[in-house]
Amino acid sequence: MNHHHRKVLHALFAHPVSSNIDPKQVHAVLEDLGADVTHGGHGQIKVALNGHTLGLHDTRHSLSKEEVGGLRKFLAAAGVDPERDYPL
Repeated sequence: MNHHHRKVLHALFAHPVSSNIDPKQVHAVLEDLGADVTHGGHGQIKVALNGHTLGLHDTRHSLSKEEVGGLRKFLAAAGVDPERDYPL
């Protein structure tokens, strides 16, 4: 994982929750983690990682705080720990 992707991953887990994260960068990070990212109908994206799945809206705008919180929970449940696995 390159440095830019590590910064985005750490931003997803940062406190307070950031609402200024580009969804294209998040998709790149998810794919770098080995997630299967598929585009469904009606502007939906399905992410599968380590037996866990998450549905997201396909948007061009920054992620909302709720979406960042959902991604954080999804990644933690899938066993991703940025401090342990991908230190800055």
